[in-house]
Amino acid sequence: MKENIHPEYQDCTITCACGNVIKTRSTRKDFTVEICSNCHPFFTGKQKIIDSAGRVDKFMKKYGKTLKKDEPKKDESKKG
Repeated sequence: MKENIHPEYQDCTITCACGNVIKTRSTRKDFTVEICSNCHPFFTGKQKIIDSAGRVDKFMKKYGKTLKKDEPKKDESKKG
């Protein structure tokens, strides 16, 4: 490795907005983050499905009736 061109690798503390403190090593001294693995919904299992455009309701209106297996089929040949 060339001398005096690489940043110093030092101990650092990462602080999350939720209060979680992670000690690691980095080229930066200390820094804060907004979200970490302790409070992120993906890692905690508290993630919710967000239906911002009504896509789930639209799908259920269009295809929801075909998904039910217990309903008897209507006989279309007896139109009167």
